[in-house]
Amino acid sequence: MPRYFIEVQYQGTAFHGSQIQGEQITVQYELNKALSKFLRHPVETLGASRTDEGVHALCNFYHIDLEEVLDKKVLYNLNALLPSSLSVKNIYTLSNPSANARFEATSRQYRYRIYTEKNPFLFQRALLFPYAIDRAILDQTASLLLSYNDFESFSKKNAQSKTFQCTLYKSEWQQVGDELHYVVWGNRFLRGMVRALVGTQLRVARGKYSFDEFQSIIESKDCSKADFSVPGFGLYLEQINYPEGLLSPLP
Repeated sequence: MPRYFIEVQYQGTAFHGSQIQGEQITVQYELNKALSKFLRHPVETLGASRTDEGVHALCNFYHIDLEEVLDKKVLYNLNALLPSSLSVKNIYTLSNPSANARFEATSRQYRYRIYTEKNPFLFQRALLFPYAIDRAILDQTASLLLSYNDFESFSKKNAQSKTFQCTLYKSEWQQVGDELHYVVWGNRFLRGMVRALVGTQLRVARGKYSFDEFQSIIESKDCSKADFSVPGFGLYLEQINYPEGLLSPLP
């Protein structure tokens, strides 16, 4: 039975997260519904990365096992069935037929977008943050995170993670036009981790915590000390990477 990887993108504010939650409108629910309608039998997908309510994705993956052989024409048909807030970017065959969309991923990259002056075109696309911040401190906190591998302080309670070990390859703040972005790339991320990293760093940049207190929060392994309050709609799952040669687009 062939296994396919399905690459999607979506506007997170339209969904109650990405993962299936009964009959609630989630990304996976809508994708399963469209696939089932097109193939005329029930199907279930498995996701690569879970995103919370409001979080957007420029790239996320699901895998599915089908008896049918698909070709590229299926992209048009699926997108015609999906809501406007969700689209299938591509479908891939695999060089390893047992590859798992979640566990085969080698790294993921997220971006959190912030702007400082009211802009209706950025509403629920980025976080309005009209406060004075110390940009130099943000650069220091982002750099410090690269020195650590245990991020238990930035994982939501009851996340059921077997380990809090993560390796970050990039952690930096970028000025992009009028926006300030936090970009983080790593081998894996914990539930709520990126939002907690952003929220806690912003508190340091506003003088609510000192740099030494930020370091203590990391080392405390206590999530009650981190700030998870920044909203999901500023966050984008930007990229998921797989081993070279694993994915081949449909002919």
